[in-house]
Amino acid sequence: MVLKAFFPTCCASADSGLLVGRWVPEQSSAIVLAVVHFPFIPIQVKELLAQVQQASQVGMAVLGTWCHRQQEPEESLGHFLEGLGTIFSHEPWLQLCRERGSKFWSCKAIHRQVSSAPDVPNEDQVMLIFYDQRKVLLSQLHPPTVVSDHQDGDAMASTGGLAVVFDTVARSEVLFCSDQYDEGPVRLSHWQSEGVEASVLVELAKRASGPVCLLLACLLSLISAASGCRLWKLWPLPFIRSKLSTCEQLRHRLDHLTLVFSTQKAQSPAQLMRKANMLVSVLLDVALGLILLSWLHSSNRIGQLADALIPVADHVAEELQHLLQWLMGAPAGLKMNRALDQVLGRFFLYHIHLWISYIHLMSPFIERILWHVGLSACLGLTVALSILSDIIALLTFHIYCFYVYGARLYCLKIYGLSSLWRLFRGKKWNVLRQRVDSCSYNLDQLFIGTLLFTILVFLLPTTALYYLVFTLLRLLVVTVQGLIHLLVDLVNTLPLYSLGLRLCRPYRLADKPSALQ
Repeated sequence: MVLKAFFPTCCASADSGLLVGRWVPEQSSAIVLAVVHFPFIPIQVKELLAQVQQASQVGMAVLGTWCHRQQEPEESLGHFLEGLGTIFSHEPWLQLCRERGSKFWSCKAIHRQVSSAPDVPNEDQVMLIFYDQRKVLLSQLHPPTVVSDHQDGDAMASTGGLAVVFDTVARSEVLFCSDQYDEGPVRLSHWQSEGVEASVLVELAKRASGPVCLLLACLLSLISAASGCRLWKLWPLPFIRSKLSTCEQLRHRLDHLTLVFSTQKAQSPAQLMRKANMLVSVLLDVALGLILLSWLHSSNRIGQLADALIPVADHVAEELQHLLQWLMGAPAGLKMNRALDQVLGRFFLYHIHLWISYIHLMSPFIERILWHVGLSACLGLTVALSILSDIIALLTFHIYCFYVYGARLYCLKIYGLSSLWRLFRGKKWNVLRQRVDSCSYNLDQLFIGTLLFTILVFLLPTTALYYLVFTLLRLLVVTVQGLIHLLVDLVNTLPLYSLGLRLCRPYRLADKPSALQ
């Protein structure tokens, strides 16, 4: 008979001792969970197995012996292993041995009760199967319901031996956590043995995270209550908050921190993954913000940016003046209405003059403003980018005004032309019924309508050209702001934790197969 022995790879380098695990007679399989090291007291080993069996409802037993890196003669070690077989009676009795510096293993399964001759044990062939205990436990590919050991034999036999392995390792987690702080009287080797100190630090961090999260949750609730005060709802504060990207980003970040530092446990794995993604996003955002802050405050880069801002503003104003002078002439050989062209050109040139005067008036305070903006990077890179978007909107406010003036004037002319065109056809717009009805006009109305229609038609190219130029300028500014907002949304919504698990530990994201659900 061929016996299957599932052996954890983490115990391949463990010292000699006893093999502890579960025996599945329906499949003639032995699932090794841990190795008990020498020296030990047999009664303490039996008490430990009884405690684990009561907590996990898994039949635990000593399956055999494990020998590695022999330092004693083979005869004396063999007699000692035979003595252990009489103390821990189990059929069959496994004997796994690995020589020092060798890749070859010695695997035996001995039956003592059924033998062909007295004092001659009967041996079976052993198929040794290695499995990664940590990945099996964290993959959660075991059945969701926990049943008793005497009830799940037939159910597990239908799904195969792997289902038994997954279920046994998952339900025996109490065995892996028994020596988290102290080894106790029995020293074990399993997947957590090499990280006992790390598990202690993780457990201490978990214990300390409760009060810290509670304190931060209280602070965030106070900030949320202050932000929801009625004072902030007075006009024009709601309008300003809706237009500033910084206020929107601070509100999103406040919601993210409230969810991350919430004291309520996640109800589902999807919610837990969402909280982990938000936490990693916040940490990455703050780290990138601190890097930006250190870069800005090193080598007096803020002063250099402040000194370069005024020349850049003057250069932009000069280019806009050249553009308006080009429009006031004969742009691209087009024949424009000179009177309207001069009026619009001078109107926009006066706005540029006001904007340049405003920039030069604010020049003594620009360095201090940039210093505070750079200091806000400690709240995160997204906050700094949002402030940068708002600064761009303020610096290009004159372009926005040009676009609004041109769009309003163009829309008025289009609306007037459409109304006069209906007059030519003997129709009018019925405001009450929201439809076009027939109407009869007298000679004076048709004459005045013809004059107005002719004037608006000849003035339309000039207005349309100004509207087209300023729409393209506005589109350029909106494109720059859109790229900044895209970067902010990327940092806010990118599931970095899920991507990290996908690259490093894909078994944590594995779905349960249909046979195990």
